[in-house]
Amino acid sequence: MGDSQSSNPAIENYFLENRVFEPSEEFKSRALINSSEIYESANKDYLKFWADKASELNWFKPFDKVLEWDAPFSKWFLNGTLNASYNCLDRHVEAGFKDKVAYYFEGEPGDDRSITYGELLDEVEKFATVLKGLGVKKHDIVAIYMPMILELPVAMLACARIGAAHSVVFGGFSSSALSDRINDAESKVVITADGGFRRGAVVPLKDNVDEALKTSTDVQVVVVVRRVGEKHPVNMVENRDHWYHELMENVTENTKAEEVDSENLLYLLYTSGTTAKPKGIMHTTGGYLTQVAYTHKIVFDIHPEEDVYWCAADIGWVTGHSYIVYGPLMNRTTSILYEGTPDFPDKDRWWSIIEKYKVSKLYAAPTAIRTFMKWGIDYVQKHDLSSLRLLGSVGEPINPEAWMWYRENIGANRCPVVDTWWQTETGAIMITPLPGVTSTKPGSATFPFPGITAEVVDDQGNEVELGGGYLTLGRPCPVSDKIFIFIL
Repeated sequence: MGDSQSSNPAIENYFLENRVFEPSEEFKSRALINSSEIYESANKDYLKFWADKASELNWFKPFDKVLEWDAPFSKWFLNGTLNASYNCLDRHVEAGFKDKVAYYFEGEPGDDRSITYGELLDEVEKFATVLKGLGVKKHDIVAIYMPMILELPVAMLACARIGAAHSVVFGGFSSSALSDRINDAESKVVITADGGFRRGAVVPLKDNVDEALKTSTDVQVVVVVRRVGEKHPVNMVENRDHWYHELMENVTENTKAEEVDSENLLYLLYTSGTTAKPKGIMHTTGGYLTQVAYTHKIVFDIHPEEDVYWCAADIGWVTGHSYIVYGPLMNRTTSILYEGTPDFPDKDRWWSIIEKYKVSKLYAAPTAIRTFMKWGIDYVQKHDLSSLRLLGSVGEPINPEAWMWYRENIGANRCPVVDTWWQTETGAIMITPLPGVTSTKPGSATFPFPGITAEVVDDQGNEVELGGGYLTLGRPCPVSDKIFIFIL
């Protein structure tokens, strides 16, 4: 890094925002974190800080070293062993919470279902047995191409349970994009569905898989969840394709969680490729789970005994991996899983879901918020949103006008707004307000999360005190153990 003198900014700053919102006394009084001392203690000894957070997980074998740092590579919680599926499910069931709802599922056509932690564990144990029977082994990478249905987190957690990694491909991607990702990961097993629902139409997922596999020679097995049924019949290839429900009916024993090293690969997730060739991001188990669990817990001020939390993203993106599946389940949260779009059958679908399930925490993208602004407030005012206690923003920068609209019209000027910055490459939230501590400003993600350091620098690496530049992270953090794979 260059000297501490600020030089010319790499980007001029023409933006001035003076509106500031303090946490309300009511929110602070119940917040898990309501003092800035957390930043001081984290900065004083950040290795101890993250070690303490890692210790909140269940480890089969405790780690004996927090960090091994050989720039630019890091390894976290060395020689410790654990399992992601166990930390998401088993430990809660063993603690007496088997009847607590893990997900309320809302299908786009209007079908709904709830699944408890005990039921989810049973499904995951059975499907883990299925995967083993299909030849999936520890360290294999299983491709998943599914709609937003309950079998998607089941598939992810079943992979983790046996020490295999998953590679989830967004269900909106084409067959060629799917083929590229299957081939790059050398996946031998693909899990999909016959289709999914989007704006009243069927998305032909199984057809896309069939097309993708014309140029994928490694795949030996395709597991198909029946979602749309007779609305879109599919071709089942003999000896390759298997119905999920038939495989599950034949399971006679459940699979226990496999003990894996902290540095065992948990998942591979490819970036979208909109700005460059897709990058395959590899996140390992111990460090990822540690930072995702703790950021979810305190950024969203999770009170598992009362909250109904909704991250309105897609599991096909990193937001869904971290803050629909792993974070919420590790924190014993009740979450919403919605299959469809915000405008089916009408433009008030989100608000009807919030009213129906009494959602208390909403995490959404600025793109969606700006769309709701265009649609108008009438759709919002049809529904009772008084259950909301906190609003979150994720995906891209949120402009001050959208931030204010979100706060005023969805949060009724009483819900704190946490605007979060992070990426597929980081895997977890890096810059964010803490809702019981931080003075928030429209359009600003505010400060680095405790234990994270960040600064803006110019072309020479000098810190920029006023103006724009390059955002840099100053030291390793638990999710920073990533490797890049480029699709050629």
